[in-house]
Parts: sequence; structure tokens; C-alpha cells
Amino acid sequence: MTTTQQVKTASRINFAKAAPKAFRALIGFDAAAREGLDPALVELIQIRSSQLNHCAYCLHMHTNDARKAGESEDRLHMTQVWHEAPHFYTEKEQAALALTEAVTLIADAGLPDDVYTRAAAHFDEQELAQVLALIFTINTWNRLALATGKVAGTDER
Repeated sequence: MTTTQQVKTASRINFAKAAPKAFRALIGFDAAAREGLDPALVELIQIRSSQLNHCAYCLHMHTNDARKAGESEDRLHMTQVWHEAPHFYTEKEQAALALTEAVTLIADAGLPDDVYTRAAAHFDEQELAQVLALIFTINTWNRLALATGKVAGTDER
């Protein structure tokens, strides 16, 4: 960790300590969102959102978690360019990645009907709600990590 990173991190609020009820609520929401979803899919969603949000802290954490869960290096390397290498992912995973991108970047173009319809074709209503909740939580975690100056490689869970 560079001195600049140490100063940046030290000068930012410790959200978990400053707002423990809000932090615990986010942990609870995150756990509820993951419930019943394939752990590999969970990590792919979190990785893609973290890439789009430029959150190195979360990207580092979730790629490590994915490796521990048995995810292949090829799939991890290709997540950022999955559109160009769809054969690395199932149709269901591609639908989830497309939904992740649309929801993460929702201010750019909303959630296009074709992206939603594609996801709805691969997930039942409850699964789709879980996937959406997971996308909401990783976007919140990304914003929390970025706003509070979390440094990649310092997994503070």
C-alpha cells in the first residue's frame, strides 16, 4: 500500500463503526439476496458490477472468492469481455451478466426490455428478484468501498 493510499484510507470514515445499524442492514440484505443462487453466478455478477464501477477493492475480493469456489481463470479473465467471448458462459450466465450491466449502468439507458425479457426467460420470478437484489447490493458495496477509500488487497470483511 502506498503512502497516498494509506492517508486516503485513514482520512475516510469507517462506515461500519460510524453507522453500525445501516451496515448490519446491508449485510442482511446481501445475505438475503444471495440465498438460493448458484455461488458461481453470485461471484460473476459481483465481479462484473465491480468492473463497471471501477471498484478495485470489491473486484479483488470477489475474484479471490470466485477462485476459492472453483471458478476457472479463463472465465475470470473473460468476464470483462464476455460479449466477445460468450462461449465461456452459459445462456443463463450471459443473461445475468447483461442484466448486471444494464442495472449497474441504469442511468445511461434504463433497463431495456430485451435485457429484462432475456433474464426472465432464464430465471423464475423468485430467482430474478434474487438476482436483482444481488445486483443492487453489489452496487451499494461498490459505492461504499469507493466512497470510504477501501484499498484493493485489504479485504476487511
